[in-house]
Amino acid sequence: MHGEYKVPGGKLVGVDIVVHDDTITSAQVSGDFFLEPEEALTRINLALEGLPTTARVSHIAHAVEEGLHGDDALIGFTTKAVGFAVRRALGKATGWEDHVFELIEDGPRSPQMHMALDQVYAQALGEGTRGPTLRMWQWGAPAVVLGSFQSVANEVDLDGARDHGMTVVRRISGGGAMFVEPGNTITYSLVVPGSLVDGLSFEESYEFLDQWVLAALGELGIDARYAPLNDIVSPAGKIAGAAQKRLGDGTVLHHVTMAYDIDAAAMGQVLRIGKAKLVDKGVASANKRVDPLRSQTGMARDEIVETMIECFSRRYTLRRSSVTPAEEAAAQSLVKTKFSQREWTRRIP
Repeated sequence: MHGEYKVPGGKLVGVDIVVHDDTITSAQVSGDFFLEPEEALTRINLALEGLPTTARVSHIAHAVEEGLHGDDALIGFTTKAVGFAVRRALGKATGWEDHVFELIEDGPRSPQMHMALDQVYAQALGEGTRGPTLRMWQWGAPAVVLGSFQSVANEVDLDGARDHGMTVVRRISGGGAMFVEPGNTITYSLVVPGSLVDGLSFEESYEFLDQWVLAALGELGIDARYAPLNDIVSPAGKIAGAAQKRLGDGTVLHHVTMAYDIDAAAMGQVLRIGKAKLVDKGVASANKRVDPLRSQTGMARDEIVETMIECFSRRYTLRRSSVTPAEEAAAQSLVKTKFSQREWTRRIP
């Protein structure tokens, strides 16, 4: 069995393996990477032998690390890259290059409609009516978007939300509350098959699915990195938060909201950001938790979005698409029966 993995910004790692009774009995790693000393390659190959075919990427990477010597140098690749290549050789995982992503640039819609479209696209991938998608959208109204398991009373000052004309909606993914205003956020969803994140822990999958975003931010001059579990940060502060929902068929809905600009005073009047969260983030007040992209780049929102799309299209196969009439109808139905209903929004009072 043969598998390959191209390290983003790095080298290609290939592996040929032989399997017997669900165990790797022989392995040969190769690629255009650099490795010193050359005897380290033998140590990597031996480390893979005896591993079960069920080993996850982190397990494989740990086995390789244990087999290496302290002065062995992997240049242009990592032990985790070896893990990806092995999972692909086993037929368990796919790579970005194995998929064609459909780009949907959606105009302003109601918050409830965007929640519904996320669910529609996730279900469509599992049903085979839509391929993997990257959806970039704009908000048609200000809103507080709650994570699936959050309490309305604990997270939202309803009087403050009413004063600022903000609708409270609940998404299908977990995570924290988002304060969004039209024109002041950049929001996107990735809908991908489970095979793309096969062998990764939930935590690892967050950063893996947003590697292209970190690269795009780097092109904008921002030193961005992932802060576990689901934040994208820079030295100036938090930039974005991600959330995920895994469907029963393995489909992954991964969506991210980035702060382009923000009314920090209004956010403080609408969101109840507890002391525990502020301490965890290492900041003294809610107003300092988020540092918008506008202040860090000086660029217009549309310019940043275009840079992101261009970065994605250079790395992966991307073709333009649009919302179909059937998807529109399905989303409108979900708005009526679920996302605009008090039973859903206030299911955790």
